[in-house]
Amino acid sequence: MSALEKLLRPRSVAVVGASADPAKTSGRPVAYLRKHGFQGAIYPVNPKASEIDGLACYPDVRSLPQAPDVAIVLLGADRTQQAVRELADIGAGAAIVLASGYSETGEAGARRQRELREAAGAMRILGPNTIGLVNLTDRIVLSASGALEMDGLVSGGIGLVSQSGGILGALLSRATARGIGFSKLISTSNEVDLDLADFVDALADDPATRVIALYVESIRNPRTFRAAARKAARAGKPVVAFKIGRSDSGAQAAASHTGALAGADAMYGALFEETGIIRAQTFSDLLDIPLALASGRPLGGRRVAILTSTGGAGTLVADSLGVAGFALPAPDARCGAALRALQTGDHAALDRNPIDVTLAGLQPELLRGAIRIVQESDQYDAMVVIVGSSGVARPELMAGALKDTLALSDKPLLAYISPHAPQAAETLGRYGIPAFHTPESVSAALSAMWQARPRGLPAQAEAVAPAPRAPVDCPGQGQLNEAQAKALFARFGIPGVREIVVHTEEQAAEAARQLGPRVVLKLLSSEITHKSDVGGVAVGVPAEHVAARLRRMADDVQRHTGRRPDAFLVQEMVTGAAEVIVGLRKDPLGAAILLGMGGVVAELIRDTTLLLLPEDGAALTPAQVEAALRRLKTWPLLDGYRGRERADVPALVEAVLAFARMAQALQDRLAEAEINPLFVRRMGQGVCAADGVAVLDHPRAP
Repeated sequence: MSALEKLLRPRSVAVVGASADPAKTSGRPVAYLRKHGFQGAIYPVNPKASEIDGLACYPDVRSLPQAPDVAIVLLGADRTQQAVRELADIGAGAAIVLASGYSETGEAGARRQRELREAAGAMRILGPNTIGLVNLTDRIVLSASGALEMDGLVSGGIGLVSQSGGILGALLSRATARGIGFSKLISTSNEVDLDLADFVDALADDPATRVIALYVESIRNPRTFRAAARKAARAGKPVVAFKIGRSDSGAQAAASHTGALAGADAMYGALFEETGIIRAQTFSDLLDIPLALASGRPLGGRRVAILTSTGGAGTLVADSLGVAGFALPAPDARCGAALRALQTGDHAALDRNPIDVTLAGLQPELLRGAIRIVQESDQYDAMVVIVGSSGVARPELMAGALKDTLALSDKPLLAYISPHAPQAAETLGRYGIPAFHTPESVSAALSAMWQARPRGLPAQAEAVAPAPRAPVDCPGQGQLNEAQAKALFARFGIPGVREIVVHTEEQAAEAARQLGPRVVLKLLSSEITHKSDVGGVAVGVPAEHVAARLRRMADDVQRHTGRRPDAFLVQEMVTGAAEVIVGLRKDPLGAAILLGMGGVVAELIRDTTLLLLPEDGAALTPAQVEAALRRLKTWPLLDGYRGRERADVPALVEAVLAFARMAQALQDRLAEAEINPLFVRRMGQGVCAADGVAVLDHPRAP
């Protein structure tokens, strides 16, 4: 067995610092191991006790009868290092370190954490500052979480990995109350050694796990995480992630707009998109979405039937599904006739959707028949059954009827519980029927099932020859002015607008005569990037007025900055083109290309998407770039919206690929880069960069 396998399925467990008092945190692990049915050897370690809970107790680690597969270390941070060193010396497989006082406390704690890793040597560590792990598949509880006081923990197909120990306990208790089963629950916390990627990789191989849920604070090893997520996707196991800390308020100011438009959270969104991870938008989604996916029922389309005996609740669910883009067709003639044959009288509304089967809540046979008819109809891809007031008084009545129909079809069957009926939710959960308490949870679950339908992974980058080295005459360091930046872009195949650098009014007038009849006049500076803010941009200037306009612009810039400019750009006037922003974003997750609708309102509209740059000498593909462009809300403006001529999207795609090649070629030398706007002319006429930003660092020594 590997060390990770020993950690997840140990045959022997040492509890270092165990207490004989089960009411104490240090007394819980032994009590929980026995309470929940662990069948292996348990070795309490405490020099002050001879036995704990009837088990022989050992004075120290070196006195253990054998090297344990796993050791739970319950000591304070000041004594943990020595215990970990001794465990490593005797050949223990892994240690779970519960102590706090490490990197979460500052530099002194970070130093202590490094020392902990050194003490472990080749032994694996979960934590520190962790609550441990729970393997419900095999009834192995390696944790001190108070949530494990509960009886009747349910095993199931959801594997949870959380970077917060408290969240692990919160989700376990909530899930147990709803009859939802987990396979494994793992708290990685400070991740001195084992991290999210290690356990995503392990759960991808775990036969008991069908869905992987992640509570993410930060991803410390993006490369291994991407590989593990793709492994899970290849194994057919959806990964659902809830990322905490979505605010971009901490984004640093930068020379370009890209930093503000592509904050850290947007980078996580790009990572999840690239690896096929489903993003939970709310904390409740982190339980609701895996619950629906663990049912294993494929959603083949977006047509949903709602079966209800209470009109208001049915309308709530219908409205939420409609907002989420699902269709709710009324029963066709055949389906409607079969439903009417079930129920006499004029109580029911069977010719619309939601399908109102009034007496179904009290007549299980009627409910079973209605579900059978709808499930057999080829006009619906999924069904939502509303559980009304009978779910409070007689929870087994509705739950049993739904359970009996599961074998009729593999279409998704979900329940929405309208009243507060926790017993109904728990009963439905035990039967494997996803049950939800809010209409929004129903639509989120079905949306995730649609996203998770078998389509293969998002297109991967293609391996290519290494990108060309940066041009030898590339400026050495610092922020380039606009003309230099566009010259750099042009070297990689991105054309710029026609323009002339000028210093005097006479030069500007001559340039305007060449580029007119109307031109754009701009300040040229490597220090002032947002030129509009200081009066440094004039659009549509007649050629005969350029000299006077340059003089006024120089006055405006001097008034704003205290310095009189001596360089300007005269550019051709481009009209009728779409405006796109293309930028480079770098952060600890990697480098990404930002795409969006550009111009001076780029930050106001904030219609952007990100494409992570591939690693290991691979290149983006045209299909990836076009798919990213199609994710933009403003994509129709490029695609002929309302009779508008289609833009030259193939040329735009090639320009984005060239921008990505530039970023890969310059690598660490390119700190920032942006084209805003990149004009996209009509089909066949190409693109041109109208403005550009580039910031270069010194080359790093090999």
